[in-house]
Formats: sequence, structure tokens, C-alpha cells
Amino acid sequence: MFESTTLTPCHVIPFPLTRRVAKVRDVAARIMEKATDRQAGAYRNQVAETLFRYLDKIGVPEDEQDEQVGAFFTAVELELSRLYDQQDVSGETSSY
Repeated sequence: MFESTTLTPCHVIPFPLTRRVAKVRDVAARIMEKATDRQAGAYRNQVAETLFRYLDKIGVPEDEQDEQVGAFFTAVELELSRLYDQQDVSGETSSY
């Protein structure tokens, strides 16, 4: 009754990583907490690996994974910039 002889390809469209505002803010805040650039870089790599595994698991093609993760970290950088500007206004000094 519902037999199909051809498979229809599908395109998985994940919720854009850049729109996951809570995640972007959390990652930026955690990066700011790191004592050294090396620790911050290691944390970024850990987050990137987790995002790549997630996108791969749900079937997102590699080129789209690169775009999504790159855009996510651009959003994180913008949030870091906002946080640093906020610190400068309040008179606090950054340890980053």
C-alpha cells in the first residue's frame, strides 16, 4: 500500500547555531573566565569538536558544518567584544 520504489533525498536544516543565543553567551563567558589564551583555545577546540559531532550525527554535510561552526564562533567573538566593552565602561579590567 505505501511501498515506494525510489528514495527521495532530503536536506537537513538544523536550527542555526548562531541563533542559539544562550549557548553563544555561555561559551563567550567561559572563554573570558580562562586564565590564559592556551586554556581559552583548548576550550574553543572542545566546543568546536562537540558542535561538529552533533552536526555530523544529524546528517549535516561537511561544508555546511564548517559554515555553521564558523558562524557560531563569529557570534561568540561578537559577544566577547560586547562583554569586553561592557567591562571597560564599568571600569573593570579584563584578565583576557
